[in-house]
Amino acid sequence: MHRLSADRPSTEEGKQYHIQCKPGDLARYLLVPGDPERVPKIAALWDEAHEVAHHREFRSFTGRYRGAPVSALSSGIGGPAVAIVVNEAARVGAETFIRVGSTGAIQGHIGCGDLVISSAAVRLDGTSHQYVMPEYPAAASPEVLLALTEAAEGLGARYHVGVTATTADFYAGQARPSLGGFRASNIDSLIPALQRAHVLNLEMECATLLVLCSLSQLRAGAVCAVYANRVTDAFEPGAGEEGCIRVANEAVRILSIWDAEKQRKGKKWLYLGLLKQVSESKAKPF
Repeated sequence: MHRLSADRPSTEEGKQYHIQCKPGDLARYLLVPGDPERVPKIAALWDEAHEVAHHREFRSFTGRYRGAPVSALSSGIGGPAVAIVVNEAARVGAETFIRVGSTGAIQGHIGCGDLVISSAAVRLDGTSHQYVMPEYPAAASPEVLLALTEAAEGLGARYHVGVTATTADFYAGQARPSLGGFRASNIDSLIPALQRAHVLNLEMECATLLVLCSLSQLRAGAVCAVYANRVTDAFEPGAGEEGCIRVANEAVRILSIWDAEKQRKGKKWLYLGLLKQVSESKAKPF
């Protein structure tokens, strides 16, 4: 039990104010979709699952996927909500965060239904700037990035790996006309500038997640299904969602195997020689 505090809002049992989870409710591996309705879809592929809490946009399930302990907790939309998830979920035991989201591509060769695995993110989110200087990088954990890529390859997914841009707004922030036809001053320059920098996609949570986890020495990564392409003007809501979920779940299993091997060898970091020591039967997705 601990005393109530406005600085760290939770109950005496440690139940966090927003996510309504207490120590022991969440596994060390946490999948973070934006949409609360995606949480039961993620959990449907697990060996066992139970709902933990559902408060506001924050819905959580915990269970096991192919032997690995795993939880899923929705964040809702945008950086401020993701910051709540990272702060509160980490306090009750989450250590590895994987965003399982949707996105819009800004490169013409990326199709609807493809997956984008983020190696890093451009920090247009606003929220991460409340925590650290803008020069601080939003980079995925190398281990999570590798596990997501391994899972996508093993599952035969169509995927792309590269830099994502995280914005603070869906309309003006992503160069769309807004209410009343208002056009932001950078509406014609934003996407071309990002394209020249070889940025793959736009979304609203990745940079916040990566920065906050890095600051707290937690692992984080992101995989998103492409629902739209701003170059071709294609729009297919839901395209690739199932594949995105499968890749994220499989990445958790792969990470759990690698983490067990690191612990067995007394190593802090994953490296190629250690990977070679993991048996092929354990590392293979199927």
